[in-house]
Amino acid sequence: MKTIFLLLDSLNRNALSCYGGCVPTPNFDRLAARGIIFDRHFAGSLPCMPARRDLQTGRLNFMHRSWGPLEPFDDSMPSILSQNGVYTHLATDHYHYFEDGGATYHNRYDSYDFIRGQEFDRWVGVVQPPHDGYDRRFHPLQVDRKRDGHRLQGLINRERIVEDADYPIVRTFDAGLEFLRRNASADGWMLQLEAFDPHEPFHAPQRFRERFPTGYEGPTLDWPRYREVRETPEEIDEITANYAALVAFCDEQLGRLLDEMDAGDHWYDTAIVMTTDHGFLLGEHGWWGKNQMPFYNEIAHLPLIIVHPDHAAKAGTRIDALTQTTDLMPTLLSMNGCPIPPDVTGHDLTPLLNGSTDSVREAAVYGIYAGAVNVTDGRHTYFRYPADMDTRELFEYTLMPTHNFDRFDVAEFAGAQLREPFRFTKGVCVLKLNALPNAKRSPRQGGFACCRNQLFDLIADPKQLRPFENPEIESRLCAAISTEMTLHDAPAELYHRWAIEPA
Repeated sequence: MKTIFLLLDSLNRNALSCYGGCVPTPNFDRLAARGIIFDRHFAGSLPCMPARRDLQTGRLNFMHRSWGPLEPFDDSMPSILSQNGVYTHLATDHYHYFEDGGATYHNRYDSYDFIRGQEFDRWVGVVQPPHDGYDRRFHPLQVDRKRDGHRLQGLINRERIVEDADYPIVRTFDAGLEFLRRNASADGWMLQLEAFDPHEPFHAPQRFRERFPTGYEGPTLDWPRYREVRETPEEIDEITANYAALVAFCDEQLGRLLDEMDAGDHWYDTAIVMTTDHGFLLGEHGWWGKNQMPFYNEIAHLPLIIVHPDHAAKAGTRIDALTQTTDLMPTLLSMNGCPIPPDVTGHDLTPLLNGSTDSVREAAVYGIYAGAVNVTDGRHTYFRYPADMDTRELFEYTLMPTHNFDRFDVAEFAGAQLREPFRFTKGVCVLKLNALPNAKRSPRQGGFACCRNQLFDLIADPKQLRPFENPEIESRLCAAISTEMTLHDAPAELYHRWAIEPA
C-alpha cells in the first residue's frame, strides 16, 4: 500500500468548485472525480498545531492543552506506521513544526523535507530592514517595524520570493514529487505532502492575481489581521481576491501531483487523502481569520476527499456521514493494515469507503483551548461559551511546557502540581499549571458581543445568520458534549466552566 496524505492549511471548503465554491479549481475537481467526497467533515482542536496533534493521535486535545508539542504519552500515527513497516516521509513548508510549540512532530517521520520561507518563518536574516520601502509598497495593515510583531519577518522573507519556483508551496510540491519519483517502485510508504498555503499572507504570482480583478488601487493588501472587519468594501474585495488567487495557485500545484499520478499510472496502488486543518473567515459574519471569533462553518466545516485504488468504482460519489479531524489517524492506520491504539477516540472511516451506511459518530465536538465548546450533529451547530471567560478555573496539563513560539515563563510554574494520570496518559502523571491569561499562547476567544451561546439550523440557515432558541435541541447537544468530554476524560473544572452536566 502507498498513501499520499495531502494536507493544506486554511483551505476553505466553500472556495473549492467541487464543493460548489466560488473559485475555479479544476484540479481539486479532478481529484474529486477520482475519489469519494465527504460532505459533513468537521474540525476538532484548533488552530494549526492542535489540529495536527489531533491528526497524529486520533483524539481531541483542546480540553487539556493549548498549542503544544506531542506529549511523551501521545500515540503518533507516523510512528505507528513506521513501527509496522510502513516508511513515512514528511515534505512541508509548515514552519510551526520547527518552533517550540511543534518541535516533537516532524521527528516522528522516518525522514522529512523542510521548506523555508512561509509567513514569519525566521528564514532571511536582515539586520537593517528597508522600512521606508515597505511603508510605500504595503498597506499599513501588514507593515510592522517591531521584530516581535512577526509581520516584519514576513516582509523580509518575501524579498526572496520573486519567480514561481521561489514560492515555498512550489518547492514543497517539488520535494513531494521527488519522493514519489524516487520511490515509485517501492511499496509500503506514506508521504505526507503538507503545504502551508493558502494560509495568509495570501501571496500568489501575479498571473493568478489577474484572474480576480477588483477596484482597489492601494498598496499590496493580502495579509488581514485576526479581528472584526474594519476595512472599506474595496479593501475587503482585495483581500478576498488575493485569497482566491492563492487557492488557484494551490490548485495548480495539486495538478502537478495529479499529472505525475497519471504519467506513472500510480492510481492502481496509491491512495490520496486530502484535507485541511481549518478554514478562515474572509469577512463573513464581520470577521477576519480564526481563533478569537466564533467557529462558524467557514472555519469548522472542512473538505475531505479520499481516493483509494480499492474503491475506484465509487469515484465521484459522496458520503453524508458526520466525520471530523480525529477520524483521519485511525483511517490512515487502517488503510495501511496497522493496529489502532486503545486511546484513540476517532473513528476508522474505511467502513464508509466500503459502503457502510452506519453512522460513525452522532456528534462532532470542536474548539480552541480556553474558548467555547462547539458541537454539530450535522443538522445543527451550537456554540457554548463560559459565562465568564477569564475568572473560571483553567489549567494546562502537560509534560512539554512550551507555547507557540516560546517556552513557558517561569511565572507559569507558580503553584504547579503533579496531577494523577488521565486515562490517555498511559499511567503517567502530568503537570497541572495555572493558565495565565497573558501567556504566549494563541489568542483566546471572547471579549466580543457575538461570543455568546448560539444555536443554528444548517438546513434552514446554512450560512448561520439567524441564531435561534430551542431548549430541547440545546439540551440534546449539551448531552452530546458531555458524552465527548467523558470519552476524552476532560478535567472536572471544564464541566463547571461550560456549565455542562457530567454524563
